[in-house]
This record gives sequence, C-alpha cells and structure tokens, in this order.
Amino acid sequence: MEEAVKQHILALREELHQHNYRYYVLSAPIISDHEFDLKMNELQKMEEANPDLYDANSPTQRVGSDINNTFNQMQHRYPMLSLANTYSEGEIRDFYERVKRGLNENFDVVCELKYDGTSISLLYENGALSRAVTRGDGIQGDDVTENIRTIRTIPLKLVGDDFPASFEVRGEILMPWHVFDALNKEREKQEEPLFANPRNATSGTIKLQNSSIVATRKLDAYFYYLMGENLPTDNHFDNLQKLKYWGFKVSEAVKKCATLEEIAAYINYWDTERKNLPVATDGIVLKVNSLHQQRNLGFTAKSPRWAIAYKYQAERAVTTLRSVSYQVGRTGTVTPVANLDPVLLSGTTVKRASLHNADIIEELDLHIDDKVFVEKGGEIIPKIVGVDLDARAAGQGEKVMFVRECPECGAQLLRIEGEAAHYCPNETECPPQLKGRIEHFVSRRAMNIDGLGSETIDLLYRIGMLKDIADLYDLRWEELAKLERLGERSAKNLLAEIEKSKQTPFERLLFGLGIRFVGETVAKKIARNMKNLELIQQATEDDLLQIDEVGVRIAQSLIAYFEKEQNRMLIERLKAAGLQLSLGQESLSGQTDRLQGKTFVISGTFTRHSRDEYKTLIEQHGGKNSGSVSKKTDYLLAGENMGPAKLEKAQSLEIKIISEDDLLEMIGNDLR
Repeated sequence: MEEAVKQHILALREELHQHNYRYYVLSAPIISDHEFDLKMNELQKMEEANPDLYDANSPTQRVGSDINNTFNQMQHRYPMLSLANTYSEGEIRDFYERVKRGLNENFDVVCELKYDGTSISLLYENGALSRAVTRGDGIQGDDVTENIRTIRTIPLKLVGDDFPASFEVRGEILMPWHVFDALNKEREKQEEPLFANPRNATSGTIKLQNSSIVATRKLDAYFYYLMGENLPTDNHFDNLQKLKYWGFKVSEAVKKCATLEEIAAYINYWDTERKNLPVATDGIVLKVNSLHQQRNLGFTAKSPRWAIAYKYQAERAVTTLRSVSYQVGRTGTVTPVANLDPVLLSGTTVKRASLHNADIIEELDLHIDDKVFVEKGGEIIPKIVGVDLDARAAGQGEKVMFVRECPECGAQLLRIEGEAAHYCPNETECPPQLKGRIEHFVSRRAMNIDGLGSETIDLLYRIGMLKDIADLYDLRWEELAKLERLGERSAKNLLAEIEKSKQTPFERLLFGLGIRFVGETVAKKIARNMKNLELIQQATEDDLLQIDEVGVRIAQSLIAYFEKEQNRMLIERLKAAGLQLSLGQESLSGQTDRLQGKTFVISGTFTRHSRDEYKTLIEQHGGKNSGSVSKKTDYLLAGENMGPAKLEKAQSLEIKIISEDDLLEMIGNDLR
C-alpha cells in the first residue's frame, strides 16, 4: 500500500509538471483550470499525509514558470504567489470564517473580477515606468519592458505628484475579444495555427521579440494591487482608487463588502454580467481590505491567507459527435479526440474535444451522431462530459470502439495492467514517437536547443536527415543551408545551438532521453546517485530502488530501456559526439554527506539564499526536505516571518530550530 501511494504521488507530480509547462511555457494547456486544481489539491493532501515523501521540486512547492530564455530574467522585489482557488460558495464561507477567526476583529473584503490573461509586475521609479516582469516562477520572471511599453492603457508617466518614489503594481495583460477574433481570422487566412483563447494569444504576444508586432496586437491591461514602502493608504480599496488617479486602468467592478451576503450577491451578479465584458474573465478574487490585517494573516508557502479566487463553473453546450480520431504521443500513448459539429462555447468555436482514453469512451457509451454535452473551463480545450440519451434514436450511429492498431504505423496496441492508456510499442518506426522524442530532447528543460520547432523537425524527418536524437549531431551546414525553411543564417545558428548543447549537464540529458516514467525530478535524483550513464546501464532493479523516488515501475522502465540494442547504440553515438554522460566536476565536488539522514523543514524568508537554494543545498549535502513538521523532522530552518504554526509544532515536539547561519556552518560554508 505504501509503495502504491508513493507511485501515485510521483505520477501526479510528473503529470502536473507537464501541465504547468504546457500552461506557462507553451501556452497550450490540455486540461481545464478546475481539473488542474483538483489534481493539485489531491497531491497536496497526499503530500501532507506523507511528509516523508516531500520533494522540493514538487508542483505544490512552486507557482509554475513562463520564463523564456530569449529574455533577460529579473528577480521580483516581492514574490508573485498564486491564489488558492475555490469553486463553491461554501468554500468562500469557510475562507471568510478562517479570516474572522484569524483576526478576531471586524474586517472588509474587496471583491474584484478575476481577469484571464497574463500576470505582470510593473516597477515605477519617480513616476515613470522602469521595468515590466512576467510572473515566471514566482521568484524571477522575464523582462518584457519594451513590449509592455507598446500597450496604450499602461501609463509611461504617471499623473499627479503624490505617488511613492518607488513602487510596484501588479496586473493582468489581456487581449480583448474583438482583437482576438480578428487575429485568428488573419492567422486562418495565412494557414497558421489558431490561438485557443485570448489568454494564450496574450501570452504568445508578450513573448514576441519584435515589439512593433506587439503594438499591432492592441493589448489591454487592468491593475489590481499596489506594493512598496510609503503607500498612500493602509487599505487595498483606497490604494486602487489612487492607482486610477495616477493613470492606471482599474476595473469599475471593484466593490468593498462587509458581509457574506454582499459577497454572494456580487458573485451571482457577475456570473451573468461578465459575459458582456470586452475581455475574458473566469471568476472573482476576494481580498481582505486592510493591509495591516493582511500582514497579520500572512502567507502559506504558495499563497496569501488573506485572499482567495472563486472560479465560475465551466460553461456547457450541446453538439453532435461526428467522428473520433486518434493521436500518438512521443511515448506511444494513444489519445482519442472527438470531432464535433462546431458550437460556440465560452466565446470560442469548439470543433474538437478530448476523450482521454478507452475507459472514458466506454463509460460515456458514445455513438457516432450522438448529441453530447461539452464543457470548457477557463476557455481551454473542451471535453465531453455526457450524452443526451433521450435524443438518441433506436439503432442510431455506430458505437465508438477504441482502436486496436496504431493509427500511424499499424502496430498492435498494448495496455499495461493498472494503466488507463493504450500505447503503441513500435518505438523504432512509429513516426509521431520518433519526432516526439526529438522534440522532447531539444526542449528547454532538457537540452535546450533553440531553433528546432516541431515543423522544422517534421521537415528534417520527412527528408531523412533526422530519425533519432543522435542524428542531430551529424547534421551539416551545407545540407541544412539548402533547405527553403532554414537558409544559411538559420542553419548556422541551429548548428551553433546543437554544438552548445554538448555541454548540457548530465541530469538534463538523462531527462531528455525520454525514458518512460523518468521525469525531470527523478532524472536529477538518479544522476546524483549513480554519477554516470554507464553505472545506470549496469544497475540492477535493487540498485535503482535504493534511490529516493525510484519505485518498481521506474526501475523496470530504466532496465527495459537499456536492454534494447538500439538504445545502447544510440548512447554510444551520443558519447562519440561529446555529450555529457556523467556528472560534472562542479556537481561532484559540491556533494557531501554532512547532512546524511537528517530531515529539514524550511519556513520564512532569508537574506543569504532563497528558500529553493537552501532546499538544493540540503539535498546536495545528503539531507532531505519536508513540507511539514513531524516527529521525523530533525531541524526547522527558521527565517523572518516564518509560519507560527510550524514554529509552535516544532517547539512542542522539541525539534531543534536553526538559523541560516547555523545551516551554512553545518555544511562548511564560509560566512565571511
């Protein structure tokens, strides 16, 4: 049972990492906000119940990242945390009661519309826009100042003279519906992929390298929070009015509420009225008004205790199922997709919906020409949630049966016991798998080879220049330069990126191999324990099971991968090309066992290093990180503004409380 729980946690983490990446980096999410939040809540609860399985790199420990390496990264003065989400008014009541107990005094709540765009943080110095930074990973983000200057609703110079000398303002960049529709019509004419929704279009626009193109997109912006020293007032609502006076666009829908009844009335009113707005919204944000009370309530690791986001339920429509097609992913997983009669849903026309797997198809009892209910939360890829059985005529439509053979290569599909997905086992010849593995290998979190998008990979595959990842290191300039899609300059840049990738650290190469079940975090753990690829190839199942977070499924997958002759030959080619197949000297020299067997909990803010840096240091020296204090905790690393609950529990369990200087002395760092 313990092993099953561990494997479920690991699977959830890997799935949520992928969804975070698709959402923040690719701007191509495949599940709704609601589904994501449910999975995140499930993982959070399981981690709380199993603190010994804590991982500093778990999705619960971070906000998600939209960092693009083509921009400079800037650190936020104040971390950009996410908000806790809820979908029921009962949970709003629970939030209200928690605040009431936490303050034990009267308070007001400011209700605001939750705009569905791209978060931005603007820094103003002496009344002028100085810097614009995306959310990134919450600690640092991309400097997109030049692009932000093109948005006409953002003031470059402030009105008046009563603003602080330096302050930060948070807001949301948005693409109005009419601009989004016009942009997609133009892209359709040019036979370019359409944006799924205004949020994705906004995210893509902000990351463009040419600010003149950004200017043509006619983006908008609303602002919702003021931060800094010497603020004009000690309450959020009046600070918003000041922002409006200084020239910022602040929603007219902001309302100060004193009771739960007023909050409920606000939520109900905007559930309907928001559909008449010129920009996308997906919920309501509630914030305690008093900044003093906000400070007293404080923060959890991920979100403020004084704010919460209420998200409206997904919209639903009825349309007709016309056919089902099947897509093959890089690991061979086959995903069914429903092709529908076009229907308008959440402001966009829906023609396709995910069916996930064979079990979902069977559960829905789908037939061709069925009238189906389609939902789409937050304007993301929709899904079929039911069938109108009353509308099905006797004998109508062929029953949908999951395919038995791969739609791309014809191989017989397999289904592993205990898993929902079918997959194609033809790793060596199935085109989507071959191209998918190359796309994964060159991705930012793996080898980070810029200039090799899916279309270029497809071209090189079709003409026979690229059949596997090792072929990348055999590409020649004279062949690439002849291709219409590349040309001499692009070919030169691409080869420079490929050459640079030879210095990519071993743990990222291991992740880039795309071994089933070996995600980014697990690849790091294996690399740090086994030191080089040769030892991993020689490892037994028992050897691998000694590594933290490696269970039977991962161990067997690794062994199966290296048992295949083709994969061993691939590794030899990568070795001959000069890639890093072992940990670098810097990584090896920094590792010690000084904290071996010790478990740490970190709370608060620090001056010498960030929380994440301390978590990395602890692991580097043999220690373990945990998210919650328990009898298994050896040390509580305490910073400024640490959580009172953790401190109280540590004291009650007589756990040693240490400072950052204490920790640095323990690992032998020079504090001078």
